[in-house]
Amino acid sequence: MYKQALQHCKSIPRQATSNSRNSLSTSSRSSSPNSLSVSTINDNEVKFKITLCHCSLNEHRAALVEMEGIPLKARTLRMNLTLGKLYRVSRNNRASIACYKDCLRHCPYILEAVTALAELGVSSKEILLLFSQTPVKSGRLLSDNLDTQRWLNRYVEAQCCIASNDYKGGLDIFSELLQRFPNNVHILLETAKVEAIIGRNDEAIMNFEKVRFVDPYVLTYMDEYAMLLKSKSDPSKLNKLVHDMLHIDSGRPEIFVALSALWERKDERRALSFAEKSLRTDDRHIAGYIMKGNLCMSLNRPDTAVTAFRGAQELRADLRSYQGLVRAYLALSKSKEALFTAREAMKVMHQSAKALKLVGDVHASNSSGREKARKFYESALRLEPGFLGAALALADLHVVEGRNKEAVSLLERYLRDWADDSLHVKLAQVFAATNMLSDALSHYQAALRINPQNEAAKKGLERLEKQMKGMDPDAPEEEEEIEAEDAEGDQEDTELL
Repeated sequence: MYKQALQHCKSIPRQATSNSRNSLSTSSRSSSPNSLSVSTINDNEVKFKITLCHCSLNEHRAALVEMEGIPLKARTLRMNLTLGKLYRVSRNNRASIACYKDCLRHCPYILEAVTALAELGVSSKEILLLFSQTPVKSGRLLSDNLDTQRWLNRYVEAQCCIASNDYKGGLDIFSELLQRFPNNVHILLETAKVEAIIGRNDEAIMNFEKVRFVDPYVLTYMDEYAMLLKSKSDPSKLNKLVHDMLHIDSGRPEIFVALSALWERKDERRALSFAEKSLRTDDRHIAGYIMKGNLCMSLNRPDTAVTAFRGAQELRADLRSYQGLVRAYLALSKSKEALFTAREAMKVMHQSAKALKLVGDVHASNSSGREKARKFYESALRLEPGFLGAALALADLHVVEGRNKEAVSLLERYLRDWADDSLHVKLAQVFAATNMLSDALSHYQAALRINPQNEAAKKGLERLEKQMKGMDPDAPEEEEEIEAEDAEGDQEDTELL
């Protein structure tokens, strides 16, 4: 329809249009409705509307062609922001950076442009130079307003820290900004997103809940929140979240990732279809790729998982995409690729205990590399003493090498400081393996008191009860087939009734 409007504009002679404009200024007689409407149509605005239509249809190349047809001087702030996104999608980073810089020269408060420039590798100093001379509406320079300049500078530094995988530095600055702007939804969301990436799940959940309390209609990053609730086995909160999201906007990619998280426990194939739908809705949605990769691993499709995690990494290489790739490569017995990926993560994320643990995981997969794995796990724990993932991995290594006492000692030491269900489960597994069944029982029960939905604890407890009764925990149950037949019989009886 917009294209037809443009064609109609072109078909009317320019002279007639100019005459109608002259007649408006020199004559008291009113012009015809057609001449009035043609004179007020801005071709560039119509082209921009066509661009937005193409963007909504994921037709990025057609959108870019349309945008490039708008003269440079005629482009508004919103046009430049859209053009920056389109150049970034088409991997023309230099042109994308130029557009985003132009946005900040006109208005320093385009935080989306700040984040994009940081992710494209522009330094904080270079970004700050862009709006150091930007006049604000009052006519004063931004540099004249010290308070604004201070928080804006810190915000730029935070985004550059996160883009360079200095997550701790970014979180420290966001924490500082939250003191200046308490309960600010944007900063809370950015904080929660980073905490989710680095595995600080409890803190991330708390910040997402704060966001929902302040503004229950926010959808940004709510799929990340859904994935956390799924990992925490909190189905009631996850159900409520998805229900609320569907009533706000059922067409957003975040909705489909959240639905995928909801369905994962019930039907992994259906969950995968929702993850794929999120990517059809927005093929640059990182959470969709992460969710798809994890589901493919659960469905024993590591080759497809590699493609999904690579898709996430191309958009933004963060810890989760590295972790996913390493797991997928190990499942495919591609140790060299796994080690290369883990080492790359270690180079990119300086002083990261998670990256060190990732290298340790690769070495631990091979019996000849266990000593190296132990050193990497111990280094990770020295760097981050509270990193339970590394503690659990080291305990596993002790058990594999027959050092059960060391494993128990390590886990009990951590339990004194952290009441975590995964620590109790691991300790119960070690006790069960060494035939200390009563100790195993108490730790499985402790795990379920902390998290009643812990599947590993439920299954472990079930096996343990069989062991305590003198039964083989791995033997198939004789009653299973009879129960299945009875269930079918009951269903037939119900239908007959």
